[in-house]
Amino acid sequence: MEQGYLLLPEAEQHLSAGDEATARAMASRAAAIGERFAEADLIACAHHLEGRSLIQEKRLNAGLALLDETMLAVVAGELSPIMTGLIYCSVIGACEEIHALSRAREWTDLLARWCEMQPQMVAFTFSCLVHRAQIMQLSGAWSDAKAELRRVCERMPQDVPAGRTPAEAFYQQGELHRLCGEFSAAERSYHDAAHLGREPHPGLALLRMAQGRTEAASAAVLRVLSATAKPLDRARLLPAVVEITLSAGDLRQARQACQELETIASEFGTDVLQAMAAHARGAIELAAGEPRAAIGTLRQAFEIWRRIEAVYEIARVRVLMGQACRSLGDDEGGRLELGEARVVFERLGAAPDLSRLDAIDKLSETPHGLSRRELQVLLLIATGKTNKAIAAELFVSERTIDRHVSNILTKLGLPTRSAATAYAYKHGLL
Repeated sequence: MEQGYLLLPEAEQHLSAGDEATARAMASRAAAIGERFAEADLIACAHHLEGRSLIQEKRLNAGLALLDETMLAVVAGELSPIMTGLIYCSVIGACEEIHALSRAREWTDLLARWCEMQPQMVAFTFSCLVHRAQIMQLSGAWSDAKAELRRVCERMPQDVPAGRTPAEAFYQQGELHRLCGEFSAAERSYHDAAHLGREPHPGLALLRMAQGRTEAASAAVLRVLSATAKPLDRARLLPAVVEITLSAGDLRQARQACQELETIASEFGTDVLQAMAAHARGAIELAAGEPRAAIGTLRQAFEIWRRIEAVYEIARVRVLMGQACRSLGDDEGGRLELGEARVVFERLGAAPDLSRLDAIDKLSETPHGLSRRELQVLLLIATGKTNKAIAAELFVSERTIDRHVSNILTKLGLPTRSAATAYAYKHGLL
């Protein structure tokens, strides 16, 4: 029986190194030994390692089936308290990694009830609080999520050794501070997470973007992406890469990141990954002046986010849909989508998103008479780019940009590009 337990850490090491086949084979041997000695803890841990190996091999259905089988033993109370806590946390982590959020939500609820009956299991109690906070944030209960994370971050350093759980708690706290516009607090939390060994990006890069430091944000998130190998780890970075590079006006890099995200979503097939990819694709289509295509793509993301009750993501998609409606001349549809998003942002306390909505409303009220593409060209002119550089960035001919620039100057009644840049700054278009 001891030989079976000795196989488990070796299997874990192979799994971490990306050698899923060897990890699965060793876990299978451990499970067979467990069956021979009727050792429930060994069987459960081995099966859960087999399941995680299958998931990393992109065999999601088989992997999730093994995790579900393992959780049946957990829920039935067949395992020791220590193994029960370990399996709970590992399975929830695996579900979150592949964005199987419905399962993660279900197992987190069960973990919370188990922790209430196991007050001596301090480490698992804190893990439970972090998982619960993540589910609360997804569901739009930001105040409750903040309170849970505050409990963890204030007490954990004294009660639990440094490791993944405390680092993840500080990172998640930073995310909520950032989304609420509490930038100084977010900075501290991200730095605390980094001190405990957790990569602070993409959250810290998104913070830099929100602070107006787009170049620093782009350099940081692309640097981390280049050093990240596993597809699911890259999938956590790619939506931020799209958002930041779009903000920097780098459509080429945004498209490249989106294509990779779409490939990963296709390979793993989970709804949330597909929603992330559609969300990114819709944002790119909108930025490229293709609002009709964007509407259809964003609707796909909207339906998935709504199905899993991802409140904040629903609102973010509605902002993009509202902008697309306006670009197509449907001002009423645009007001409806943006108004619904505003209600959610106000309830959540998402101050930066409310500021962006205010800017969108201000832009729509500005009597410049420019089309969306002309406005996009004007903003690039204001950054100092030449017509040739703008044409390359927007994937059109230089002659097309020459025509857009001429139309912009005519519509605004301005003599030069410099005057157009001054107009953009004066009217808050940047």
